[in-house]
Amino acid sequence: MLETTSVPSDRYGVAAPPLDPARREAVTLEAVRRPVDDELDAFRDYFREAMRSDVGLLDKVTRYVLKQKGKRIRPLLVLLAAKCCGRVRETSYRAAALVEILHTATLVHDDVVDEADQRRGAFSINALWGNKISVLLGDFLLSEGLLLSLDHGDYDVLHALSDAIRRMSEGELLQIEKSRLLDIDEETYFQIISDKTASLIGACTRAGALSASDDEGHADRMHEAGEKLGLAFQIRDDLFDFDPQSATGKPLGLDVQEKKMTLPLIHALSRAGRSERRRILKIVGQDDKDSEDLRAVATFAEEHGGLTYARERMHALADEARQLFADFPPTQARDALLDLTQFVVQRER
Repeated sequence: MLETTSVPSDRYGVAAPPLDPARREAVTLEAVRRPVDDELDAFRDYFREAMRSDVGLLDKVTRYVLKQKGKRIRPLLVLLAAKCCGRVRETSYRAAALVEILHTATLVHDDVVDEADQRRGAFSINALWGNKISVLLGDFLLSEGLLLSLDHGDYDVLHALSDAIRRMSEGELLQIEKSRLLDIDEETYFQIISDKTASLIGACTRAGALSASDDEGHADRMHEAGEKLGLAFQIRDDLFDFDPQSATGKPLGLDVQEKKMTLPLIHALSRAGRSERRRILKIVGQDDKDSEDLRAVATFAEEHGGLTYARERMHALADEARQLFADFPPTQARDALLDLTQFVVQRER
């Protein structure tokens, strides 16, 4: 039976109010976490135990990983979705741990591929222990995640997360292929970010729903809402690339430096004349770009409506996510998911 609050039942199914772009009161992650604070504490212990190894070196490396303080957005989504659809169960903790283990494995492998020395302001695993140990650590985490689900028969949750990991790999490879040619259109861009980012967010909300209820309709709705939220999240992240005042720590033009075509630039190019389009693509295609080049691309994207268009699409997707979340009975967890959509589009990091 679904957990409900004292809110009158006639509010159930009423459309959620759209996001207010001018809203100034900050939605904090602390407030979003509040309905599952106790469950998140229990999850941390569960996750720590799931990462344990009898091999000394491996245990040392995983303990280093555990010290890194990320936002833990993905386990939060699993637990909130579970509480929206019923209650947090042992299966929910396993689902949250699986999400975080698989996500950590992909980050470790990404740092090897990108030759990154830092992750979240700390040294990356490959910077400290080298590529060989990093790859083996990622392999260990992937196997641990698989066993965690298989040992307990959580096949539906495992299927949801495995599909997301497959899509993430396909999206990354598609982006690499298209970046070499600089021919990404808007449809291809959304295919890439749907696979690379939104697939995992959608898998989190789906896994949470599956862990708490047998209702496939709830799981499908949660999955769709998570994917919409993930798309909005990625567009917000792409907008940081054009904002010199961003507090993310992400340098201006990092995506452009890496020849990544994101929505603000794609839309601006579609509005530009042939000669100007050719000039900007020539800059983007250069291996080495100076600060003047990056500013020129950022100015071009703004003057041709790319930033405005991207913000509009971001808000529209977040509104769609809110409407899907609003279809669930009113609970503190449901309201936290509504607030999370506001946080995603207003975040400064």
